[in-house]
Amino acid sequence: MIKGFWDKLPKPFFCLAPLAEVTDPALRRLIAKYGKPDVLWTEFVSADGLTSVGQNRILRDLEFSEPERPIVAQLFTARPEKMFAAAKIILELGFDGLDINMGCPDRAVEKQGAGAALIKNPKLAREIIAAAKTAAAGKLPVSVKTRIGYRRDELDTWLPELLAEMPAAIIIHARTRAEMSKVPAHWESVRRAVAIRDRLGSRTLIIGNGDVANLEEAAARARETGADGIMLGRAILGNPFLFSNLRFDLKNPPRSNLEKVKIMIEHAKLFEALLGDIKSFAVMKKHFKHYLSGFAGAAELRQELMSSPDAAAVARGVDKYLATMIQ
Repeated sequence: MIKGFWDKLPKPFFCLAPLAEVTDPALRRLIAKYGKPDVLWTEFVSADGLTSVGQNRILRDLEFSEPERPIVAQLFTARPEKMFAAAKIILELGFDGLDINMGCPDRAVEKQGAGAALIKNPKLAREIIAAAKTAAAGKLPVSVKTRIGYRRDELDTWLPELLAEMPAAIIIHARTRAEMSKVPAHWESVRRAVAIRDRLGSRTLIIGNGDVANLEEAAARARETGADGIMLGRAILGNPFLFSNLRFDLKNPPRSNLEKVKIMIEHAKLFEALLGDIKSFAVMKKHFKHYLSGFAGAAELRQELMSSPDAAAVARGVDKYLATMIQ
């Protein structure tokens, strides 16, 4: 088992989840500046696409800066040979780790037999992990992000299959695929995952994930479950300071609305500079609604910015409303 950077992390450690069309190079760079977690993840990308003639766009999504380290690239596929080839590329790109998505419920991903569909096919799942580890050649730690089951809780049978391949870490999203995100996360299942791991004598790290709102709650979840680390996801939206004060009192310092709005403009400019030629600026809309909430006039400003075609228009819109809207 190659653990690489994982062995150097404090315990418990705190990670940012891979979020589709959220944890892109622009947001990751912003987070590395204002409140870096112990580990960053890329958005998930297709191993099949990464090894195809159309790989250039995917390679842009995988670009990272040195301050983001340690950074893990997440891939999905249902084909071991594609995972092998893609893992070689990830190794060459200089990532600190490779993560395999075995929990995504997206229908297009599952139709390929990838993502959460692999929970129904443990044999193939193991072959994909083995292919990634072989390609990593002892230089790149391989981890897996999954769920507790497909239609029901299958942790007692599913987790041992994964542990048998000795990944460096397993991230447990504490819901089934059928539950999506419609029910509260079952954190008792993370405690069970730790117990299963310990019973089998595995050295794989267990990371819990699901509904964690802040670092204080993350620390509490780590204490109650015994997990080695906790992954936070949607809590990052509109809050690039989420991981600030990581090794202090585990409480984020209060931030003014003005500060958040200024960082929103910085985020928009970063997105445009890094991804503007390959992605629609409309991607930023999901961020506007999170940055702009909780203060007088936020809804009006948010509505104004929803039609902004570029970062300059965002800055103009903020300037127009700033004096009357930010207290």
